[in-house]
Amino acid sequence: MTSLQSPPRKSASQESDLRQTLVARRPLVPTATLGGALAAAGPLLVCMAVAVVGWFLTDAGSHGTPSGALRVGALGWLVAHGAGVTVEGVRITAVPLGLTLLAAWSVWRVGHRVGESVSGHGPDAGRIADGERDWTVPVAAGMFTVGYVLVGVVATTLASTVETAPSTGRVVLWSVLLAGGVGLPALARGSGRAAIWVPAVPAAIRDGAALVRSMLRAWLAVALVALLVALVLDFSTAANIVSQLRSDTGETAMIGALTLAVLPNAGLFSSAYLLGPGFTVGTGTLVSPGAVVLGPLPLFPLLAALPDSGPTPGWTGWLMATPVLVAFLASALAHRSRPAAAWDQAATRGCGSGLVAGLVLGLLTTLAGGAVGPGRMTEIGPFAFDVLLHAVTAFGIGGLLGALAMTWWQRHGAELLAGLAGRVRARR
Repeated sequence: MTSLQSPPRKSASQESDLRQTLVARRPLVPTATLGGALAAAGPLLVCMAVAVVGWFLTDAGSHGTPSGALRVGALGWLVAHGAGVTVEGVRITAVPLGLTLLAAWSVWRVGHRVGESVSGHGPDAGRIADGERDWTVPVAAGMFTVGYVLVGVVATTLASTVETAPSTGRVVLWSVLLAGGVGLPALARGSGRAAIWVPAVPAAIRDGAALVRSMLRAWLAVALVALLVALVLDFSTAANIVSQLRSDTGETAMIGALTLAVLPNAGLFSSAYLLGPGFTVGTGTLVSPGAVVLGPLPLFPLLAALPDSGPTPGWTGWLMATPVLVAFLASALAHRSRPAAAWDQAATRGCGSGLVAGLVLGLLTTLAGGAVGPGRMTEIGPFAFDVLLHAVTAFGIGGLLGALAMTWWQRHGAELLAGLAGRVRARR
């Protein structure tokens, strides 16, 4: 006889566990592929929306079409992926790193969510700890990259014309670097694999990586502050440039948006200046602590931060001590929280991390410049190789001295303070 009794109800905790299990075991391949496509499509849509708003604000719809504005926004997204674009016969190769950072942030956020959604696949933590191979993150990262690249190829195909000619190959390369380089760590962290894998990495490597990150963050913050201080000190020039452009509110807003898009580039220019080699803002120009040679410049407010052409004050040479000081402080603070067991370990960590940080900064600097216009404006950017040499030297020395100084203080600082306190009491 069929029972008419209701089945036992599941407790709230059981329902919650079941819901969590279902969320964490979504289909891996389609979830990761769709996630990669969404990570690319989000900033792409933002760029297209900003372009349409800018077209309406500056032109009020009297010239051009919405489809043309959408194409301009898509080209902006492609340029942020290194595609380059031709405008009225002039090749623009500079990459607006602000938009690139927006794309990287989107990859990180979406990648983290995708990692959470596929975390239930593969072996559990105990089996992974026992050495069982887990292909969840590599497979998800591969499909995530495929989805991102597909959006990039489709955007290039639909937005490109014979006149603009963005490079599909460079879009694919940058998409792979972004989706793989940023998406893979995000997937590992979101899926919980990073919490299992990272402790297996030797402590020396983890401590060194943390110091490299601290050095770069501190140095880029100092470079950006120096840029903003220079701009504030000559704000009247920036305001004069805006007035000469005779722009209305909408056009001024678009100039502000463009300034934000290239602000990371300007920060790397400032970094090159503080390190010593400096940069060029056109053929035959030089901006460095030792000399400033300028020519005619375009009317762009951010250029108001440039020093005046001619002989430089004597104190500007001391700016080249800034990277050594920043690396010294970053290394000292890192060794205060993570003391080294021996002198040689402290020296190796401090100097090695400084060398790696300088290398990474040199690679980032290569992305800051490029052609931004015709004639003289085809050569603009920091002297990347010289920046690399100066950064490796300055950060290596500063990291070494900071590590040794903090190690000495941790071993002899207490005795020194006790001796000073004793002398003060004796004098009293």
